[in-house]
Amino acid sequence: MPQLQKAASLSGAAGGIGEKTRDPSLFQPSASEVNLYQLHVEDLLSLNSHAEEDPTVTDLDNKLLLRDLLDISPVLTEAASAIIDDSFTRCFKSNTPEPWNWNLYLAPLWCLGVIVRYGILFPIRVVLLAVGWIIFMALFFPIHMALKGHDTLRKQLERGLVEFMCSVFVASWTGVVNYHGPRPSRRAKQVFVANHTSMIDFIILEQMTAFAVIMQKYPGWVGFLQTAVLESLGCIWFNRLDSKDRLVVVQKLKKHVEDPDSNPLLVFPEGTCVNNEYTVMFKKGAFELDCTVCPIAIKYNKIFVDAFWNSKKQSFTMHLMRLMTSWAVVCDVWYLEPQTLHPGETHIEFAGRVRDLIAKRAGIKKVPWDGYLKYYRPSPKLREKKYTPAPFFMGLYAHGSPKEEAVTQ
Repeated sequence: MPQLQKAASLSGAAGGIGEKTRDPSLFQPSASEVNLYQLHVEDLLSLNSHAEEDPTVTDLDNKLLLRDLLDISPVLTEAASAIIDDSFTRCFKSNTPEPWNWNLYLAPLWCLGVIVRYGILFPIRVVLLAVGWIIFMALFFPIHMALKGHDTLRKQLERGLVEFMCSVFVASWTGVVNYHGPRPSRRAKQVFVANHTSMIDFIILEQMTAFAVIMQKYPGWVGFLQTAVLESLGCIWFNRLDSKDRLVVVQKLKKHVEDPDSNPLLVFPEGTCVNNEYTVMFKKGAFELDCTVCPIAIKYNKIFVDAFWNSKKQSFTMHLMRLMTSWAVVCDVWYLEPQTLHPGETHIEFAGRVRDLIAKRAGIKKVPWDGYLKYYRPSPKLREKKYTPAPFFMGLYAHGSPKEEAVTQ
């Protein structure tokens, strides 16, 4: 006990010494700081007094404030545009795989994988694809020409051959596709809509059901297949650069969905390929046909290859080459519950509701952008013209501050 009392007394003494040695002047502003605060207060008071005496002072201050705001408005616009551009362009960016062959142990395995993919798997896949094409061409065109008077039998055989060729394509990528839900059936007054990542979306869906797809017209060998083969399924082609073509396409769509004997109609309402991590706005055309909408959600597993096709940077042939030199293409396809227009719901709201279902099922994010902006980006001249101040604001720029006028004089 005496030791504890002694320690307490010592600590109290130490505390007393600390309190006596604390300097209160350390917590007070210096004389220069006080003078600076007084100067600012006097300037504000004088400014208010001048504003009460002379209203033109307030107008001049407002003009100067507007001039300063206009000086930084291009910077703010550029910053907002950069944010928007980043939010938009990330929907169309491929994910570059992170390098994993960075040490002495993994590099040999990576080299072995390259040899297997390019030296063994790729030649086998090329032979498989070539054999499939030979069988398809040897049967499709003779059937198409010989059975012109027997439309029912001809269409049935052509659908089977197209499904067979799409299965050969999927096998050439070592495709592993998991289908969930009931298989689509032919029925009047219905349309199927799906999110769009690549042209292989159509091939993956076509191997299960012979859809009639609405698609952009392409040149080259893809355009030849569109004209010579896929038109037999009732597919509809369009040119997004021709505004008059849209009315013709709408009429063809309405006629197609009214026919119970036609193949199921497949539409990609995004209108462009998105990188399977985001989904852009759905066009409302497929939702204005007054029919049942059947959503389809497609999600690719990027562990082996990124299935996104950037048509601006890569041709479809090179895209197929990249898929055929990968280990495998793995994806899931969900056939969701059919949807109809609710009472009082607009077609735009209907499209947004279906997009929500697809995005939720596929696990992709929604962004409020129109996919066609990918094709109609403003030119640098247009952006420069956009940031040029109007004549009214140029007049405000001409009335500079008194200090600037004094300098110029």
